Amino acid sequence: MEHLLPFILAAFALTGSPGPNTLSLAATGAAFGPRRGAAFLVGLIVGMGGVMVITATGVSGILLALPYAEEIILAVAAAYFIYLAWRIATAPPLADGADRGQHPSFYGGVFLSLVNPKAYAAMAAVFSGFVLVPGRLDLDIALKFACLLIIITIVNVSWLFGGATLTRFFRQPRANRIINILFAILLLVSLAVTLVL
Repeated sequence: MEHLLPFILAAFALTGSPGPNTLSLAATGAAFGPRRGAAFLVGLIVGMGGVMVITATGVSGILLALPYAEEIILAVAAAYFIYLAWRIATAPPLADGADRGQHPSFYGGVFLSLVNPKAYAAMAAVFSGFVLVPGRLDLDIALKFACLLIIITIVNVSWLFGGATLTRFFRQPRANRIINILFAILLLVSLAVTLVL
């Protein structure tokens, strides 16, 4: 258990740093508000649970060993990220009313996590880089899973509400449009950086 604190710090750094999931949450908060982004938030967390299972069990290694699997997964991920960036960039300003535009869904959040290359890299790093319960692989994985779910929830809620706070300061339609477009661009940049790494 002496590695718990370094594990927690590494988990916060890896899951909290700007990336496709976190930036899409901030953008969702800015474009649609936290209430309308809640389902997307929960979907991202559920999807990250799936990523943890896939990573911890070694399934990701098996899938990526299949011919062209990595290229197909990256193409699907890129297509979805581009679609999500377009929806965020074209979302009407919050000042136009609470029921405008279609916000990202629970299933969109699950899908985004499952196709996010940064999510797999982060989970592989924390699952393989630390041993929390020596000699008990089952307890070690369970403790990592529980800690990561708590950390991911804290990080994701912070990014969603962080993005939403921007709308309180920029209620004018033009400023809100600029914020939405900026987040869409940052989302695409984070995807490009993730694909290059």
